Amino acid sequence: MSVSQLRKDHILGICLAVLATMVWAGNFVISKGVNQLIGPISLAFFRWLLATLIITPIAWSSYKREKQYIKENIKYLFWVSLSGIALFNTCIYVSGHFTSAINMALIGTTSSPIFATIFAIVFLKEKISLGRVIGLIICIIGILILLSKGSFEKLLALHFGVGDLWILAAGFCFAVYSVLVRKKPATISSLHFLMLIFSMGALMLFPFFLIESWYLPKPQFTAPLIGSILYLGFGTSVLAFLCWNIALQKLGTSRTVLFGNLTPIFSTLEAVLILGEKISSIHLLSGLLVIIGLVIANLQASTFSKMKHQTNFSK
Repeated sequence: MSVSQLRKDHILGICLAVLATMVWAGNFVISKGVNQLIGPISLAFFRWLLATLIITPIAWSSYKREKQYIKENIKYLFWVSLSGIALFNTCIYVSGHFTSAINMALIGTTSSPIFATIFAIVFLKEKISLGRVIGLIICIIGILILLSKGSFEKLLALHFGVGDLWILAAGFCFAVYSVLVRKKPATISSLHFLMLIFSMGALMLFPFFLIESWYLPKPQFTAPLIGSILYLGFGTSVLAFLCWNIALQKLGTSRTVLFGNLTPIFSTLEAVLILGEKISSIHLLSGLLVIIGLVIANLQASTFSKMKHQTNFSK
């Protein structure tokens, strides 16, 4: 593969990762905005059910060609579906009952790269450059400033609220998913892969959806809720996941997940404009540090020299 092709793949991966984070930004806002209209498990179930219905006709031809590979990869597909579909967003929607959309975005999208980088080093043996380590540390500093509200005394006595713990769990699950996606079997195409994990995730959620429906009031299917489910089912599921999975293949896990730090920037703007949440100087400082960390981690001079090194081996 030529250097120019590697650069094109790199640029494509960046563009797709940014697009995915732009679309995903609305997930936190919706989680907070509709939490009085529908239970968290019900919201997750309807999202993935709709996503399955949308992608199945598109991926059906791939399924017919590749269905023989499902059985041999069923354990892998189970863990991907559990971490990235059944658990990840359900944790976000539960968190929406306890904390703000801005906090969810900042905590969730900053913790996930930390977990994913550690997993990539341990399980995928990825080499992490000094620039990415520095960028990651800056992101951690940013999130600690947010959690402590800029007070050193509060930082020393820092404890996580219920909503913070749920969103941290979401970040952990998404990190697991991001690492597992790098191991996607080449015999299963991207569209078929999404169809499988969406449908399996919806099936995993179904019994818990029934239990929640028994104990909580029935969802209020108003226009805002229906519109939110449509946005989640198509935008944040089919479109964003497809973009993200391709970006993971183009850029690698530890680099791609850092783009998730753009999500709180978009989410904060949407939370202020749509939900009327207040933004403070602490949010601005934390967001600025996240952006700086992202830039340092991704725009290194060594990037293209690494590409050249890889090209020499591919000739």
